[in-house]
Amino acid sequence: MAVGKNKKLGKKKGAKKKLVDPMSKKDWYDVKAPAVFQHRAQGKVIVSRTVGTKIASDGLKGRVVEVSLADLQKDEDQAHRKIKLRIEDVQGHDCLTNFHGMDLTTDKLRSLVRKWQTLIEAHIDVKTTDGYTLRMFAIGFTKRRQNQYKKTSYAQSSQVRTIRKKMMDIMFREASSSDLKDLVAKFIPEGIGKQIEKACQGVYPLQNVFVRKVKVLKTPKFDPYKLMELHGGAAAEDTGAKVEAPKEEATA
Repeated sequence: MAVGKNKKLGKKKGAKKKLVDPMSKKDWYDVKAPAVFQHRAQGKVIVSRTVGTKIASDGLKGRVVEVSLADLQKDEDQAHRKIKLRIEDVQGHDCLTNFHGMDLTTDKLRSLVRKWQTLIEAHIDVKTTDGYTLRMFAIGFTKRRQNQYKKTSYAQSSQVRTIRKKMMDIMFREASSSDLKDLVAKFIPEGIGKQIEKACQGVYPLQNVFVRKVKVLKTPKFDPYKLMELHGGAAAEDTGAKVEAPKEEATA
């Protein structure tokens, strides 16, 4: 019988393909958070090593990393916040990231929802001064007034509309008058939520007011200088020590 006719003929028994560990072809890179956060080193990401035209940094750019705000700020009281960071550039073995979104954890959100109160939500699309288009979601709950005997604390539909309008106005004002870096600095201490709570006090007392979620819808054209500025200006760190010129000795 000819060798070409039978598939089983011509094959050597015991010849196995050499197994290669896939991890041996990969590299680890450090994730660096923007300078607005206290703790910048946020773990590592893995990517296939550069081979031919397939560059490792291209496989990293655009990746989104989700980190707890408690890890970023070294504060366990802020563990209910989740921050999304997007890898924008790779320098050496450091992945420089930028803010990409924010959310509340599910357990925190569910712990806020209770009976005998009104839940009020609002959302708005707004553009920052540096060209980022964000969608911001706010949430708040009515609370009992002082010396209230009534069991429930429900707001009327007209009051809900007024509170929702105030929520949208404050979010628009705060976001449209600042760049992304300043806006993230406002998100960390819940500054916008406190402003909404104070502004709505005359309509109906509120409690547990948060900017629940932030989505980045559109980003401006990538600018490496702005990214370096966001990360504390790495170029400015290597300026070196100041050296004074030696004084000329007075000639006799």
